[in-house]
Amino acid sequence: MPKVIRKTAFALTASLALLTTACTGQSSSGADDDASKETTINFWHAWSAPSETKAVNALIAGFEKAHPNIHVNVVANMTDDKINQALRSGGDKAPDVISSFTTNNVGKFCSSGALVDLNPFFKKAGIDPDATFPKAMNEYTQFDGNRCTVPLLGDAYGLYYNKTAFKKAGIANPPKTWSEFEADAKKLTISDGDGYKQLGFMPDYHGWETTTEHYFAQFSPTYFGKDGKSSLATDPAFTAGFTLQKKLVDELGGFQKLEKYRSKLGDEWGPKHPFHTGQVAMQLDGEWRLGMALDAKPGFEIGVAPLPVPDDQASQYGKGYITGTIAGIAANSKKQNAAWELVKYMTTDTDAVVGFANDIHNVPSTLAALKSPKLKYDPRFKTFLDIAANPDSTTTPASINGGQYLVTIQQLGYDYESGKVKDLTSGLESTAKQIDTDIAQAK
Repeated sequence: MPKVIRKTAFALTASLALLTTACTGQSSSGADDDASKETTINFWHAWSAPSETKAVNALIAGFEKAHPNIHVNVVANMTDDKINQALRSGGDKAPDVISSFTTNNVGKFCSSGALVDLNPFFKKAGIDPDATFPKAMNEYTQFDGNRCTVPLLGDAYGLYYNKTAFKKAGIANPPKTWSEFEADAKKLTISDGDGYKQLGFMPDYHGWETTTEHYFAQFSPTYFGKDGKSSLATDPAFTAGFTLQKKLVDELGGFQKLEKYRSKLGDEWGPKHPFHTGQVAMQLDGEWRLGMALDAKPGFEIGVAPLPVPDDQASQYGKGYITGTIAGIAANSKKQNAAWELVKYMTTDTDAVVGFANDIHNVPSTLAALKSPKLKYDPRFKTFLDIAANPDSTTTPASINGGQYLVTIQQLGYDYESGKVKDLTSGLESTAKQIDTDIAQAK
């Protein structure tokens, strides 16, 4: 399982500043290389584990077999920082095609001109992105009408639960609404003095994947209005999301008790993750957790379901938060047509997408691949395929200053759950103003 594919509000890198001065290079409409001639292109990606790089190399081998005249020089383990520096400088060794784990950087990639707009390429190829990619993935790969990136596998977030603990607590099925989740979390919590023998759910924002954007996706919020201003203080979805999380914190023991317990638990990526050990009975997490949990050989049966939804949105149960890896073509590349052939193959060829998803164990990034009979997975993994294909699933929109607005919202979450901010309405208003100020300064 690729640990590094995890996406959070804090996936921002210091390299964002480099993008503001990135050379724009030639536009996609100006690509004039002949992709039918013998050529070599450079592909930089961030995967680093042996199993992951093996999967990438297999993907590229399939492309080169289909396009024997185009040779691909693959460079692995490239961080956004290194990629951004190369996008600025260009040159023969710089990437023609890049992939990144950081969807939060799409706004920067597009607005700076570091990557070309792929819309003309899709149009020329006769491919309709809206009909090709799941709705949320289609949204997070563009900014202000500029489709400078394209989905390359995805992540979907759902609910993992301890079936053995559920049975002992007399709970028959996973919760579908937040009120059911709240009741189940309390039933599953067994206190032990100032700690817990078992915690139903770790709600704290410092927990494992319990970020604001992962919670709020179930409320289908609108982060920005048509005027580009933050909707944090005006969309009731945010108030509902913050209120729910704070209620869980208070009812499951309070912030101090929960944080004390959390500090003694295992880390997110090791075998001692508290869900693996049974110390936490329910876990908000991505599709990769299933393989990691099974590898840990827990002493209970693992259940997987979509995250709950607000009680007044019960008909939308099955949706979730979506993010993923992105790919794009460098604006400085002088081989953009050849680069497009690689991007098109990796991201729209159904068999290529399915094969890569099988090898990497992530969610396929096209609607056709999500339905392919060639997909190989544990039956429980289908939950994440369904979440990815669900039109009600949401993502967080691209912004000109990357995911800074998510960091700002998360900070409000820390302050509210800990009691530092007591008036939520006031906190939402001041945070919205900060987000607007930060975006205005980035323009």
